[in-house]
Amino acid sequence: MHSEHTRILLSTITRLIRRGATRNLQKITDKSHAADIASVFHFLSAKDQVFLFQLIDNMEKKAEVLSELQEAEFLAVVEDMSPEEIAAIFGEMASDDVADLLQLLADEKSNQILELMEHEDSSEVEGLLRFEEDTAGGIMVPDFIALKKETTAKDAIAAIHQKEDVEMVFYLYVVDDYNHLVGVISLRQLVVSRPETKLKDVMTTTVMSVHCNMDQEEVAKVVARYNLLGVPVVDDNNVLLGVVTVDDVIDIIRQEATEDILRMAGAGDDLIEAQSVLKSTRTRLPWLFASWIGGVIAFCVIDRFEGVLNSALYLAAFIPIIMGMGGSIGNQSATIVVRGLAMGRFNVKQIAPVVFKELCIGGLIGFLYGLMIGMVAQYRYDMWQIGTAVGVSILASMTMAATVGASVPLVLARIKVDPAVATGCFVSTSIDILSVLIYFQIATLLLHL
Repeated sequence: MHSEHTRILLSTITRLIRRGATRNLQKITDKSHAADIASVFHFLSAKDQVFLFQLIDNMEKKAEVLSELQEAEFLAVVEDMSPEEIAAIFGEMASDDVADLLQLLADEKSNQILELMEHEDSSEVEGLLRFEEDTAGGIMVPDFIALKKETTAKDAIAAIHQKEDVEMVFYLYVVDDYNHLVGVISLRQLVVSRPETKLKDVMTTTVMSVHCNMDQEEVAKVVARYNLLGVPVVDDNNVLLGVVTVDDVIDIIRQEATEDILRMAGAGDDLIEAQSVLKSTRTRLPWLFASWIGGVIAFCVIDRFEGVLNSALYLAAFIPIIMGMGGSIGNQSATIVVRGLAMGRFNVKQIAPVVFKELCIGGLIGFLYGLMIGMVAQYRYDMWQIGTAVGVSILASMTMAATVGASVPLVLARIKVDPAVATGCFVSTSIDILSVLIYFQIATLLLHL
């Protein structure tokens, strides 16, 4: 439904741009949601992107559209805009979005924009820029509601009414005189409390918070694990600095999942469709070089057993299936482990149980498929040796592949390396080499070649 709506909107906007129907385009941008307009930008040329963006009259909608754009689209739209224009639009944005977009611009232009923004807004943005981009401090919203524990429910509700600039109010945070986080109360708890009730009497003192330097992926895990709509961000002294809201967490999960998938495929960690042909080529070349090296090594292994192949040419017929089955189950195991690590379901300090489980699974599946392919080989060549060699090779290859696929991501995670890089090229290539080596060693032994 959503994609169909985007398709119709794109078709309409493209047709109107072609006709130069400025007034009709303005009507569409006025009626369409900012997220829908932003989704159309990806399919337009840079010239049309700028033209469409300039047609948006409402400054608040301009800000919403700009915050939804991908990096390349954002840079194309603001390239010819003056710092004054950008600063005016940024004034309608949440501070965390402004901080993210400023980091995409050149330092000189970013500084000019900050100087042009209102002092309060620029101070909040500069505060966010102190933190690394992918940390809790870098993605938090500095606008939140925090009151003293002696405040009554009536006064707390009045304080919420006065805080119009707060992006999302899910929880009311309670702090002491030194701004230390001491409690939290949900809006539901607040509105059902009697007006004279003090916050200290209804607040929850066990507050789930995150440190300002925590990686954004870990922040997302905390929010997901405890079903929170927002999580407070504190410093080393438990001083409340900001809040990470659930809408930011959704963006984080999408971004991290995209990066993991691209890395697992050996395509870097940036959206390929947002890159030029040359940049995409440069990104993918190094990863594929690992496959090239693996292919050369596999060739050397097969070449070493040239005499065996000459004596029993039928052995070559089973090389693809042995390599394919090993590679498939190896990638399955690696993907399962990488996903488990991303979701916090595996403990990197307990490698043995996970690897042993995948080893058993690989052995069981390998036995079943080895039995089947062994029977096929026996039927085709009427030699128990070839049937046994192929069947045992499948068993050994799949057991080894499942073990390698499970252990490599865990080891990388243990040494603080992104485990997503373990899949794709590296695991597949190593498994292909080992599968061929195992196959020929077993065949040589059983066939006495």
